[in-house]
Amino acid sequence: MNPEKKYMQRCLQLAANGLGSTYPNPLVGCVIVLDDIIIGEGWHYKAGQPHAEVLAINHAKNQGFTAAHFERAVLYVNLEPCSHHGKTPPCADLVINSGFKKVIIGTLDPHEKVAGNGVKKLNTAGIKTTVGILEAACNELNKRFFMFHKKQRPYIVLKWAQTSDYFIAPLTNNEQKPVWITNQYARQHAHKGRAQEHAILIGANTAITDNPSLTTRNWRGADAQRFVISNGNLPEYLRLFLHGTPATVIKQHEPETILQELAALGIQSVIIEGGAKTLQAFIDHNLWDEAQQYSSSTVTFTDGIPAPLLTRNFERTARIFLKGNALNTYRNR
Repeated sequence: MNPEKKYMQRCLQLAANGLGSTYPNPLVGCVIVLDDIIIGEGWHYKAGQPHAEVLAINHAKNQGFTAAHFERAVLYVNLEPCSHHGKTPPCADLVINSGFKKVIIGTLDPHEKVAGNGVKKLNTAGIKTTVGILEAACNELNKRFFMFHKKQRPYIVLKWAQTSDYFIAPLTNNEQKPVWITNQYARQHAHKGRAQEHAILIGANTAITDNPSLTTRNWRGADAQRFVISNGNLPEYLRLFLHGTPATVIKQHEPETILQELAALGIQSVIIEGGAKTLQAFIDHNLWDEAQQYSSSTVTFTDGIPAPLLTRNFERTARIFLKGNALNTYRNR
């Protein structure tokens, strides 16, 4: 791997540490390299807190490096430095004022307040920039942020568990709690997924029948914002309203209008956990980006509610095994 790709890969590794905690900001990592040695690095971990470039520069300064060193160094960052005042000052200005003469960027920022302006500001200040190193990987890391700012809708993850005979739930559930199909390892993995996304959405039938809390109990991380689709009055005793910040009720039922409402609230990604009717509606409208299908090799229902059926053009991108359970991940083409 050539040096540019090696150091950009390190930026991506650092940036990924913020997955699930930076909303509404993107995932950004930064490294500063002098004579083929990393002298500073940092990653953005929460909105309103210092950006990756700030932390990397401070890291280098704390080790005694100065503007004289930065003039000979190269700053790597997976996303174009911001050029506008938000909760923090523009990173492009900091890079300029710190003395850097060369900056290597993974991909441009699609946000309308940046969108190439960061690079223009650096170039105007006489800084040489290179854009597009590991660009596909940089875009993939920030797929949620990019989807929101390019298509004005959340990145959509469908998620369900199915039995070995392809059912998502029994026909009836009189206990008002989930009927578990997967084991504890698969459920822990699903909670990891919840910690990475901005929001989680279910339908009214699932809320009443299973009475889920939809919290991130089995993984370290914040709870996703919870939403439930319902036109009627849901029982106040539901865990969605008692555990953590109460869930928000969405009265729209068409996938397009649901996404419009979520986008208006600034939601950049959403896990749709069902039930089958809600999941299939998004599939039928071709409004999904990724599907996570957990399956059990031992649990059977013989009869029940059929699992969602993916249609159109999609591909399986991953398959992992979780001690008797499997997770297939699909991507909508």
